[in-house]
Amino acid sequence: MRIDYNIKDKFDFGLFLPALILFGFGLLAIYSSTVNNTFAQENFQRQIVWGIFSFILFFVVYSLPTNVFKSLAIPTYLVSLLLLIAVLAMGKQISGSKSWLVVGSFGFQPSEFAKIATIFAVASYLSRNNSDIDSFKDIIITLAIGFTPVLLILLEPDMGTSIVFVVIILMMFFWKGISSFSLFVVLSPAFVAVAAIFGTIYFVLALLLVIVALISFKKNLFFSASIFAIGLSSGFFTDYVYHALSPHQQRRIQSFLDPNADPLGSGYNTIQAKVAIGSGGLFGKGFLAGNQTQLQFIPEQWTDFAFCVVGEEFGFIGSIIVLSVFLILFLRILKLSHNTKDEFLGLVAIGILSVYLIHFIINLGMVVGILPVIGIPLPFISYGGSSLLVSMFMLGILANLYRTRKNYT
Repeated sequence: MRIDYNIKDKFDFGLFLPALILFGFGLLAIYSSTVNNTFAQENFQRQIVWGIFSFILFFVVYSLPTNVFKSLAIPTYLVSLLLLIAVLAMGKQISGSKSWLVVGSFGFQPSEFAKIATIFAVASYLSRNNSDIDSFKDIIITLAIGFTPVLLILLEPDMGTSIVFVVIILMMFFWKGISSFSLFVVLSPAFVAVAAIFGTIYFVLALLLVIVALISFKKNLFFSASIFAIGLSSGFFTDYVYHALSPHQQRRIQSFLDPNADPLGSGYNTIQAKVAIGSGGLFGKGFLAGNQTQLQFIPEQWTDFAFCVVGEEFGFIGSIIVLSVFLILFLRILKLSHNTKDEFLGLVAIGILSVYLIHFIINLGMVVGILPVIGIPLPFISYGGSSLLVSMFMLGILANLYRTRKNYT
């Protein structure tokens, strides 16, 4: 029997090279934004070290037997819940959120690990049979699996990461195959909750739309009333969560609605980020030549606002290159998800895609001022060991699926 040792047949460069390019842009952005900052100059070296560990982790995960992911689904989920509880009890508070566990000089965010664990757990439950989701019981159990870590993360509180989990659950629901009414049941509470953020009028209008939709679906009165009650409760719960947030998080939401309401406070980063990107022009000001970056107008720009460095110093062309690389990566993952016939693995792949995609959308939305600043890093680019390790871990899972794709297609 002839053995095919063609590396392209076993290793997906369409996944690996985009991540490598994005990591390179991230190093440039981190170096530029920290080179003149006495207190952050070591972050560039730290990111290189984290990068080395991350790429080693990538190849380790890539080499694992593919069936190990399903066997680890429940154990990793339970461990992630324990870590989220532990961080509430003994976590370190940073920027108003108790989301870090620190052991000696090493610190990590359990919520990052919980993303992977939740994807595994939801995929494991949804893939136990091959039918679409029509049972209300299945919806409730899946939501319970997905929203248990969300509730723990909200207690930290970390609104940004909670939103990521919600998107993960919704995209996996959609990929599994959910009826239009079931999708409405899942989405309507979130729709009402978002409307409640904008005020009472929007909240009432959202409830009226829910009533109209329920009438059109022609379900029994008790069931329809239950769905309406859940939507109504979500609106009041949103108000409760808002008042439970720390003052600086409340100001971030207010600044999203009107950045100029507090231009020197919570709206400052958004305004300066738009100035930085807008001043880059077509080709940018050149590496290490961006005024906003080198004069440190944006605090801790190397983290959530690293894309501003790309926009200012590499201009529109550099920004388009980065966006195109992300698009290539997303399309590659989507193709892998579609071609993987094993339902568990396909759901895991789409869950990972949802993590990358929502981080991408929210981070760029923050930078250009169309979304509130909620502390979401840009995958592979923003500074941070936990984020980079998890991003490469998930990429390793995808590369693993590609390596063994002929066994599961």
